[in-house]
Amino acid sequence: METKLTLRFHDQFIKRAKIYHHKKKTSLSKMIQSHFGAITQQRKDAEETAISLLVESLIGVIDLPAA
Repeated sequence: METKLTLRFHDQFIKRAKIYHHKKKTSLSKMIQSHFGAITQQRKDAEETAISLLVESLIGVIDLPAA
């Protein structure tokens, strides 16, 4: 499902973005969607890595008695 979003940018930014998207033959919406997709994936990957590193650092810290 797609939802409309209104964003506000400086005029000069919009002009440069339009030139860029014409050269790349894509829409501004697809460019922005791709950018936000990449940012959120990088953040998700970083969070998962940080958790994994924390867990890894705790391995062997506690000696549990044998059952």
